[in-house]
This record gives sequence, structure tokens and C-alpha cells, in this order.
Amino acid sequence: MQRALHINPVKCTGCLQCEMACSYENEGMFNPARSRIKVFAFHHEGRFAPYTCTQCAEAWCMKACPVDAIQIDAQTGAKVIVNSRCVGCKVCTSACPFGTVNYSSATGKVVKCDLCGGDPACANACPTEAITYIDADWTGLDKMRASAEQTLSGAA
Repeated sequence: MQRALHINPVKCTGCLQCEMACSYENEGMFNPARSRIKVFAFHHEGRFAPYTCTQCAEAWCMKACPVDAIQIDAQTGAKVIVNSRCVGCKVCTSACPFGTVNYSSATGKVVKCDLCGGDPACANACPTEAITYIDADWTGLDKMRASAEQTLSGAA
């Protein structure tokens, strides 16, 4: 069964532990600027929202890549960058409607979430469970339906 990151921004406190864990896991350093997950701060509202690659079913980044450097990991289902193929053209960064594929000037290649090979450091580090790694069947439409049914049955 495939798994997916589930982000619940209501639970996020803006502690940035996810960014720190991600940068350490992927870059070997605690540097939020090098993280593949970002926490967006809504300062006026006092809210925070983590965001990262959603591993789109119709991955525009993957379709746009002229050298097929973005492949699907058979084990996790993640769309991952194959560094040996990436030429750093940045076409995928433009194709991603969410801005979660980024160019690394340090490597001259692009970077994006790869679900840490099936053990996402961001989810493991999140103290409030704003980021969890759950069965993919429990995301998207199924989750919205279950939430709506719960709301309707609670209102009755």
C-alpha cells in the first residue's frame, strides 16, 4: 500500500522542526533554507502552514522534464529526481504549479521531496503531528468524504 504525507496546518506551531529534520536528512546540515519542506507563516493571523511536494498523480514536473530525470520510485510512489540525469535546466521548476521543485545552486540540479525513501524526516520530527505519513487511501477525496459525513452526522 502506498503512503503519503498528510499536512494539517491547524496543528502547526511554526517550530520549523520539519525544515531542520529535512535539511539534515537530505543535506547533512541544519539549514532550513536547504529544506525540501517549507513552513509558510501567516503573521497577521498567527498561523503556519507546512508545504512540500504533493506527489501529484499528474506530475507536471515529471512530464516537463526533457531528459526524464524525474522518475517514480516503485516502493514509495514518490516522484524523485535522478541526479545523474538532471541537467539543471529548471523546466520542472516552472512546470510545478505549487513551487515545490527548486533549483540548488550548490549542486546545479533541482531538488524536491522524495519522501525520504519511505521514512519522511519531517513527519518523524513534527511534535504536534501537523505532518503525518499515512496510507494514501486516506487522503484526498476519501478523507474529504469521511470528514463531511462526520460533520453531517454530528449536526443531526
